[in-house]
Amino acid sequence: MHIPDNAPVIIGTGQKTWHSTDVSRTPLDALCAAATAAIDDAGHSGITSAIDTVAMIRFIADTTPGTGALFPRNPGRQLSHRLGITDAKIFQGTIGGNTPQYLINHFAGKLARGEHDVVLLAGAELLATLFSALRSGGDISAWSGETEAQPTTVGQEREGHNAIELAHGLYEPINTYPLFENSLRHHLGTSQEHHTAHIAEICSRMSLVAAGNPHAWKQQFQSAEEISTVVQKNRYIGYPYTRAMNPILEVDMAAAVIMTTARKARQMGIDPSAWVYLRGGTDVNDIWYVSERPNLHSSPAIKAAWESVSARAGIALDEISNFDIYSCFPSAVEVACNEIGLSPLDNRGVTVTGGLPFFGGPGNNYSLHAIAQMITSLRDTGGGHGLVTANGMYLTKHSLGIYSTEPPTEAWQDIDSHALQQRIDESPRLSVASDPAGTATIETYTVSFGREGPKRGIVIGRNQAGQRIVANTGTDVDTLNQLMAQDPIGHSGNVRVEDGISVFEL
Repeated sequence: MHIPDNAPVIIGTGQKTWHSTDVSRTPLDALCAAATAAIDDAGHSGITSAIDTVAMIRFIADTTPGTGALFPRNPGRQLSHRLGITDAKIFQGTIGGNTPQYLINHFAGKLARGEHDVVLLAGAELLATLFSALRSGGDISAWSGETEAQPTTVGQEREGHNAIELAHGLYEPINTYPLFENSLRHHLGTSQEHHTAHIAEICSRMSLVAAGNPHAWKQQFQSAEEISTVVQKNRYIGYPYTRAMNPILEVDMAAAVIMTTARKARQMGIDPSAWVYLRGGTDVNDIWYVSERPNLHSSPAIKAAWESVSARAGIALDEISNFDIYSCFPSAVEVACNEIGLSPLDNRGVTVTGGLPFFGGPGNNYSLHAIAQMITSLRDTGGGHGLVTANGMYLTKHSLGIYSTEPPTEAWQDIDSHALQQRIDESPRLSVASDPAGTATIETYTVSFGREGPKRGIVIGRNQAGQRIVANTGTDVDTLNQLMAQDPIGHSGNVRVEDGISVFEL
């Protein structure tokens, strides 16, 4: 069978998980461990000298004031030195959970056009050790390494929220994704009790996968009842999500992937039985600001991306054997599944890793683990097709890829993501009320919790002119309990403005 020379292929993967914190283990050490595992997995002694491009997943704490200085400015260059890679071009991605798949898609086109030969993608997050050191005063001064200029960034850095969203707490995903969840439940017309049981079952099935994954942070099965039951160790974080439904951020993990073309893999003598092909990939953003989206329970971008990737790959939904749907929160899984046409309780499962609440949610790098695990799963099961979806910000940035042990029959061609994006950008969007005071109707809501109980209500709604409003509620316990108990979607109330903050009164 003829395999097109420019077909992008994954030839090596590596994953590492460290359950014990260690301040002497630097981010560069973690990157080197995963990259070395990927090089070993490729099974070719000359692979290191063949790597001409190194692309890094950016550390999630790299841009955070106070912690950014702890990290190396050019980890890709330092990693190259450590591995003995010479004269490599160095790149880094932007902030966002979609970044690993975005970079895979980006470099697939570059490889196919002959602009690179062999690309190493690597990422690491030592958040468990970082937070532990910040709490205890542990010495992590060696983490930053040598002072170097930052590499070229692939993609556009852009804040994921506007000023109104920021002022009302929507810069935190733990506040925003519950808004999607309650909007989706109302759209489906299901009761709070029924829907909670449904999302708990989705999470429980993910935990079963994590329980059997040696790379998972939490290798323990949890029943749906355990996941949904509110107790001190499983308190609400943002209603209706218990702690078990939230991603685990405090993990120490690293992953790496090596990709090239069929032609180069053939020249290097890489065993073809280990090749896994990227059959199609693209990237599409939804309307950027949550407050401007016409509804908060769908994703036109995921739908457009899936349809284009499936068509380009020539692989339909019922032909896919393995999925990893980005799972930072249950609503992310449900919305993506709805747009793809997949039940989140499909017997094929929605994750190959165990998902962010159980496998672990290592900052921007989770999907590189998902990709590495997908390659391993496809190899181990003797073949098939796999879909990875990756999501950045607040169901904002979406990158999809279809992987397969079966080679394509036609040469690689990039999907015109600009045309897909133009359709989204030209779609109707809501204007946010410049003066939100007055009567408004609730479209969705959540209550954020602290360790001591409920602390803030957040609502999104529309005023009588059809404009979007974002508001907080009163912070008294009675108001917050009422917000959760009565399911207020569709109810009207009054909005007043105090010191630039909109306050919704039921």
